[in-house]
This record gives sequence, C-alpha cells and structure tokens, in this order.
Amino acid sequence: YRTVSSVLPVSTENGVTVMNEKKVPFTEGEIREIIKTYPTPFHIYDEEAIRANVRKLIKAFDWAKDFKEYFAVKATPNPYIMKILKAEGVGADCSSLPELLLCEKVGISGDDIIFSSNDTPYQEFAKAMELGAIINIDDITMIDFLEANGPIPDRICMRYNPGPLLKDGNDIIGTPEESKYGLTRDQIFEAMAILKQKGVKRFGLHTMVVSNELNANGLINTAKMMFELAVEVKERLGIYIDFIDFGGGIGLPYRPEESFVDYDVLSAGIKDQFEKIMVPNGLDDIRLSFECGRAITGPYGYLVTTAIHHKDIWKHYIGTDASMANLMRPGMYGAYHHLTVLGKEAAPADHVYDVTGSLCENCDKFAVDRRLPEIKDGDILVIHDTGAHGHSMGFNYNGKLRSAELLMHKDHSVTQIRRAETVDDLFATLDFSDL
Repeated sequence: YRTVSSVLPVSTENGVTVMNEKKVPFTEGEIREIIKTYPTPFHIYDEEAIRANVRKLIKAFDWAKDFKEYFAVKATPNPYIMKILKAEGVGADCSSLPELLLCEKVGISGDDIIFSSNDTPYQEFAKAMELGAIINIDDITMIDFLEANGPIPDRICMRYNPGPLLKDGNDIIGTPEESKYGLTRDQIFEAMAILKQKGVKRFGLHTMVVSNELNANGLINTAKMMFELAVEVKERLGIYIDFIDFGGGIGLPYRPEESFVDYDVLSAGIKDQFEKIMVPNGLDDIRLSFECGRAITGPYGYLVTTAIHHKDIWKHYIGTDASMANLMRPGMYGAYHHLTVLGKEAAPADHVYDVTGSLCENCDKFAVDRRLPEIKDGDILVIHDTGAHGHSMGFNYNGKLRSAELLMHKDHSVTQIRRAETVDDLFATLDFSDL
C-alpha cells in the first residue's frame, strides 16, 4: 500500500505541515516474494518516490533564473540512482576520484558536476577538470597547488567557513570554527583577488554550515549570509558572483514526530532574501544551487532484515541477519531509525527490545529500548530512512559482507542494482600464493 506521504516529502492541511508517516511502500507478501530471489539483508529504494521528491524540490525554485540540484554522490553512490536523477535534471556533487568516475560512466559532466574536496591529491583535481567540473576550492593554499601542477580553470568556486561569525552550530557539523572545511572571510577576499589577477573569469561561492537541518529558517539564514557576502565581493573586488551553492543541509525527519522541511516555505524565504539583497545590487542573473543527498533519497530507502535470534538476559534482544556493517549510523552516533515489523503494523507495541546485529561490538544496535510488537524468529523487520548514508557507509569489519541494493519501480517490479558481496570479493586483494 502507499500513502501520499510515502511519495512526497510533505503534505499540508490548512497551511499546517503534517508530520511524516513512517509507512512502507510495499507489503509483507511482496517482500517475502523478493526474499526468495534476494535473501536478506538488503537495501531497497523506491524509484517513484525519489523522482517525485526531486521534482518537488526543483519546482519549488522555478522562480530562479537558474536553479540546480547537485546530488551528493556520497549519500548513495550507485549509477542506477544517479541515472534516475540525471533524467530529472539533477547534477552531481563529488568529493573523490571514484565519485567522478561514476559521473563519467553515467554521462554527467561539465557544469553539472561540482567537485568539493579537501586534502585532495592533484590527480583528483585533474580528473574533475578533465570532466569540466566546477572546482570548489576548500583552502587558499590550493591556488598555488593547482598552479604548480597545471592550469587554473577559468571558473572557480570558493567554500566559505564563517567561523564564529555564525553564532549557531549543528549537531552533525558542529560550530563552523570547529570545522575543517572552507576559507575564512578574509581569505575569501584575498583568494578571489589573487585568482582575478591570474585570469579567472567566473566565480562562485559555496558553504555548508549545517547538516540534516529541519528548521527552514536556519537554511534561509544561510542563503541570506551568502547573498550578503556576494554583494560585498562585488563592492570590494568588482567581481560579479555567478554561482551560489547553499550546500546540502536540508534534513530528514528520522523520527515520526518530526516534520519534513517544506520546500515551498524554504523557497519563499530564500526568494524574499534574494529580492531584498541580490536584485537591488544587480546580482539577479545567477545560478542558485543545493547539493542535497540525504533529503533526496534518504526517506525512500529501507534496510530489510530478518529476525533470527532471541536473547533474554538483563534486557530483551532481537538478533537480525543485518549488522552495523549494513547501517552504521545508529551504532556510530546513536542515530534514530524507525523500525517496522512487517505484518504487525497494527499490533500493539507492548514489548521493549534492543534490536542488534552480530558484530563483536556492543554498539552494533539498530534500536535501543524500542517499544515494538512482539517479534518472533522469521519476522521481517524494515529499518526506515536508509536511502542515504546507509549502504554507502558499509564496511567489512569482522569479515561482514555488504548487502545487495534493489530498486523498486512504479509497478513494484524490482531490479538488483548492486549484488551482495561474496567471500571472494572480500579476499580479492589478498595474496594466498605463498602461504
């Protein structure tokens, strides 16, 4: 079954944003049929919902002369997902050579790529420039570094770190002054003056000061900060910024009581600041961008796993055939992910469990003291909101093998878009010949 909220990121009643409903876009019967071909655990993504979501974001900013969403490839680095988003007019935000190579294989190039990286070997910059990507400089020393190794591209973007000028931080990124990313305010002006002297013709500004932000006002204030910086750059250096990237800070409401960011509210707030700051200063002919990953695919991916073990000691445990190797976030920093027991959606949540994996780490838990229906061995558990930073953060500790990725189409047919790893894959880089 499917509800409107499972397809679109938000619904509104009488102007009030409705909190998200944690429902799955498939039935227990459909999943058990899928498991016959693709055993658990696996990640499964809802193609229709991803398309509807990104279309809604792009439409919200149709007032802008040029708007571009650059999908953060690190969130879900799969060519099938990237190809779907490319068909919707989305570009790619890359931060490594393999991500650039994925773009090349999918056919994304030129201004449809922004390359934002730090502590970066030159061969990665070289590949980005070969593809025509927008280079987003993270440090002022990168100017000399680029020039020492090859030509500086005629279009450069600068990543801004406002430091203590921004009073509030964010749980994931922290306060800007503690962040390793970006240039200080003074360095922005110094770097742009140097680059202008060296012949750079086109300039952009970028920032990423919040992550997983659910308060639209925080995102709107980020835009305001960047608009004001663009105006000052024009006034002090005579440089007309032609590209502003607000980063990928739009959040995902992992908890049922949280609400999605309303794209229309966000857009209206940014438009208001744009008309107050940019338009009067002749800076209205400009590309505005986000580089969202989590907000685009996150809500529409699910980790499907089977309950295989009960343990009753000081607490009650449900062991699953998935582990932290399939979804790192809960064990890494206590992140909440909602959990559905298929076939028991209407049953009373009258049991309290820790839901665990089998790693030799006590933090290998998907849920702690979670109220759930009674779970029996063989029940199918669905962990919500794993469509970004789920499979991509997988690892092989304890020799665990990373799971398959599946794509569910509009007609509920399924395509395997990444096979599960095998032991041969795990041992492929080892040499046993001399043993």
